[in-house]
Amino acid sequence: MPKTLQTSETVNPSSLGTPTREDILASAREIAAAAAEDAARRERNRELPYDVFAQIKQAKIGTLRIPQSKGGPGGTITDYMDVLMILGEADSNIPHALRSHFNFTENLALAPLELEDRRHLENVLAGKLFAGASTEQGTKRPGEITTRLSLDGDRFRLNGRKWYATGTAFADYGSFSAIDEDDQPIGVLIPLDRAGITVLDDWDSMGQRTTASGGVILDNVEVLPHELMTRKLGTQIGRHSSAMRQLHLAASATGSVQGAVNEGIQYVLRQARTTLHSAAETANEDPFVQKTVGELSAGAFAVKTLIREAARTLDRTAAAIATGDEEAIEAALLEGSLAVARTQIIASQLSLTVATNIFELGGGSATSSERNFDRHWRNIRTVYNHNPLQHKARVVGDYLLNGTTTNLKEGRVF
Repeated sequence: MPKTLQTSETVNPSSLGTPTREDILASAREIAAAAAEDAARRERNRELPYDVFAQIKQAKIGTLRIPQSKGGPGGTITDYMDVLMILGEADSNIPHALRSHFNFTENLALAPLELEDRRHLENVLAGKLFAGASTEQGTKRPGEITTRLSLDGDRFRLNGRKWYATGTAFADYGSFSAIDEDDQPIGVLIPLDRAGITVLDDWDSMGQRTTASGGVILDNVEVLPHELMTRKLGTQIGRHSSAMRQLHLAASATGSVQGAVNEGIQYVLRQARTTLHSAAETANEDPFVQKTVGELSAGAFAVKTLIREAARTLDRTAAAIATGDEEAIEAALLEGSLAVARTQIIASQLSLTVATNIFELGGGSATSSERNFDRHWRNIRTVYNHNPLQHKARVVGDYLLNGTTTNLKEGRVF
């Protein structure tokens, strides 16, 4: 039987008000430094990082993309990706579990605020986190929904079982997809401490083990009329957010790349020995070890540079959306989708190479389960399995050869 989780306790909002973007970047570094100390053991024992997410709430990391005009720090998408990579150096599970939250806040950041949006904005600015799940297991095709929303007097009842509920165990509010009584798609956004919601620790992947990406049981959960919502994948903001969600995954994996390099260097300096036939007295003086560290560092530098360049492209998309210029927006959306897809294709190859070659720094001791170096490869491989990269490469090629933009404009995985 899967283990049952309790949603994380609410952290009292900071009395210091909204942090600046500089505050958030500094807090991310502090949180990452503490989380890195225990990351290998926590992943090995599959312990969810509730304490880390309590710190994230306290520091109000999730407010980063809210503009100053709406009471937030006004951080750019480039800032946001830097925060993810900082956190990911410690543990790639941590930034990954924030993916749904930043997807949610991007609409608050870019769209005009309606009444219900203002309530959500207040919660975000208070440090609350948002997550949820849309996908289900056991359906004939991805995207099919069996979760039901039924009328119950002047309110509704939600019943079903969701999957890929990444970050929901650490969040305060969750969004869930469903089918209404007319078999039409509908969404709900509800507090996660509501009766009938059970978050399960049944994620069984080889990697990203502590993102709480498993199931959620929805058992006759009460839903109020103002908690209904619609998912807007095909809108301009929806398409922009889809590209951003994909870059979020890549940034999470990129943090793991730098984390592998950091741990590899410490391993050489503290534990590694020279090989039997090495002329060097110590591992750090061995020219082949030096060469390997240099190559690993170059790989991490390359993928971080790719992420930041793609992030700057998405910053231009956000700026275009603010102008309302339809032609400029369409051009920026296409550029963003292409940039993120290309980034994922190449970053995945570089990232996996770094995570594999870390083992060239030592002998059998490099494979010790205590050091848990293999988690970097497992985490990176798992992140990049979320959406088929071969499909992305084909779509980019089809666009360049034939001008086809069908998938690039659908607002799903591009």
